[in-house]
Amino acid sequence: MTKDIKLTRTIKATPEEVYIALTNPFSIELWTGEPAVMSTEVGSEFSILDGEISGLNMEFKENELIKQLWYFGEDVENSIVTIALEPEKNHTKVFIEHKNIPLEAYENMLEGWKEYYLGALKTFFELKDSED
Repeated sequence: MTKDIKLTRTIKATPEEVYIALTNPFSIELWTGEPAVMSTEVGSEFSILDGEISGLNMEFKENELIKQLWYFGEDVENSIVTIALEPEKNHTKVFIEHKNIPLEAYENMLEGWKEYYLGALKTFFELKDSED
């Protein structure tokens, strides 16, 4: 059995800035503090948080959408992550939909999205903004 996650966060940055932060390996390393392998080439594999999250890049719409297949291991079906970016004044609404999460991984995945992914991304842009 599986569960899905849907989250929305507002980030104090443009969609272009958020898209770059999510797709450029050097930018990913800045806000996660961990090594990252990422390309915007459809069909390429990615790895972030030093391999804690890995998968296959399925679709990109520059500054608008990222769709990925996340690996969970040999015995578990992979999950689909869709990240949509929508401009809102001088901010960006980030919509996360993560489908097909194994029940035993759900709570950790939800905490990871809130704290280590979206939380870290939001903090990165807030700190960047305070330095300007």
